[in-house]
Amino acid sequence: MKSKKKETIDGVEYYVIVQDVTSDSHPAYTGEKRFVDSAGRVEKFNKKFRRLRHGQ
Repeated sequence: MKSKKKETIDGVEYYVIVQDVTSDSHPAYTGEKRFVDSAGRVEKFNKKFRRLRHGQ
């Protein structure tokens, strides 16, 4: 791959390719487990829905 951005490391010029998610950072590949506060999300949704439904 090539890009407009280049970086020189130890005298060798490399193209810089920016990736948001890679196999080095994604939890599915790294085995990292993340806690998801699903109860808080449900409460937040219900609170917002009630406010919209009741016109508050």
